[in-house]
Amino acid sequence: MTTSVESQVRYLQRPEGRISYTVEGQGPLVVAVPGMGDLRSSYRELVPALVAAGYRVAVSDLRAHGDSDTTFREFGDVATARDVIALVEELGGPAVVLGNSMGAAAAAWAAAERPDLVAGLVFYGPLLRDPAMGRAATGLIHLSYRAMFVRPWGAAVWAGYYRKTLNRGRTAPWLDEHVAALRSSLQEPGRLAAFRRLTLQLTHSVVEPRVPEVVAPMLAFLGDLDPDFRDVDAEAAWMESQRLRVVRVPEAAHYPHAQRPDVTLPGTLDFLAPLRTADGSAWAARA
Repeated sequence: MTTSVESQVRYLQRPEGRISYTVEGQGPLVVAVPGMGDLRSSYRELVPALVAAGYRVAVSDLRAHGDSDTTFREFGDVATARDVIALVEELGGPAVVLGNSMGAAAAAWAAAERPDLVAGLVFYGPLLRDPAMGRAATGLIHLSYRAMFVRPWGAAVWAGYYRKTLNRGRTAPWLDEHVAALRSSLQEPGRLAAFRRLTLQLTHSVVEPRVPEVVAPMLAFLGDLDPDFRDVDAEAAWMESQRLRVVRVPEAAHYPHAQRPDVTLPGTLDFLAPLRTADGSAWAARA
């Protein structure tokens, strides 16, 4: 399923299949990674402005999402992080990496693993650690995933949750179109089964201990209505204790980059500008 009409879809070969991505613009490299169950077109508000500001912007799909192959069997933050590292190497990094949700977790892991390849990190609704819950609660959640994300209702269940819960507050004018694309994508052969596999394999416990290792500057946008945080204030405080600069986004939930580009776009551009060399052609070396 092609999710961008602006750029030709390219493919990064990985051991279990291909990751789809697009590239636009010229200048220092920016790589954007969407969240679980999403498509690269979720970054449509940011890409044109970043390109106009003089950046080369690559936006990837996750494994088995969008135009990526459905042949993958390994999913999660570390697998995605390794894909990010491979893409930055393919395109000639270093890069500033943008990440939403689990894409942010993967970006943080990649920055800790390969600090030479990551010049900065910008997160939107980042999930950098697992919520505190017991083993029994985790088991119940996994049981519900097994029941929800199956045919014939799985694609509709995710589309409804994405539309009504994860996008609380202001919504993008193109949200209904995007949700229809998500639902259509999950109805393609193999994608819903892969999505269910991802939900069962995903844990952010592998990322939390690596966040203190990140040396690149980090900026996080947190939606005040994000249902993935039991306590947004507490999560913001924890992130700040990990050296992240946190910007709270009113009237936004899990996708502040799509819901409130009036906040996240200028904030992202302001964050990126001082990371460039004096002539703007590359990312400056860290002191």
